[in-house]
Amino acid sequence: MSEFDARARQWDKDKMHIDRGAAIAARLEEMIPLDHSMKVLEYGAGTGILSFLLKDRFSDITLMDNSQEMIKVCSEKAEHYKARHIHPLWMNLEKEDFDGKFDLIYNQMVLHHVNDYEALIHRFSTMLNPGGYLAIADLYKEDGSFHGPDVTVHLGFDPEKLSEIFSNNDFTHISYQTCFEVKRESGKSYPVFLLVGQK
Repeated sequence: MSEFDARARQWDKDKMHIDRGAAIAARLEEMIPLDHSMKVLEYGAGTGILSFLLKDRFSDITLMDNSQEMIKVCSEKAEHYKARHIHPLWMNLEKEDFDGKFDLIYNQMVLHHVNDYEALIHRFSTMLNPGGYLAIADLYKEDGSFHGPDVTVHLGFDPEKLSEIFSNNDFTHISYQTCFEVKRESGKSYPVFLLVGQK
């Protein structure tokens, strides 16, 4: 069982996860002209915190994650809310192909866990309809203390460099804003950006 499988049942009990999702949802609404007709994908959805906050804004939402336990929680929440337009899907786009098309793809705190994140951004680009949007929320560059030495991840990102990768994958109208700060008991804060581009 992966770390995320093991933490799935407790994930929504962490107030920071809820606060972060709410902050990103609010900034998404500011930076993208959301429309109810949009077909959207949250990749690395976890328990779907962000998408359930936005559930009334879209007509069709796919929640995709490679943690089976997280997807089980998503399914239970969709049933609880009677949200038949929300479709949890256990899948890993780093290893599997998916032929669906979307008007918006978003994720939060996922990219630093992805080995070849440039390839994933390219994959997202191919999955968007013309005029569609990609929105990525993740950590600014950090010193490795966010996860600690035992977890192998990218130590955050320079959003300017990610913007170049967006541009190389045919995205335009690229912009980013700081949207949240993760505050730890140690006193350290880790700012999070939201980067948006249009295909």
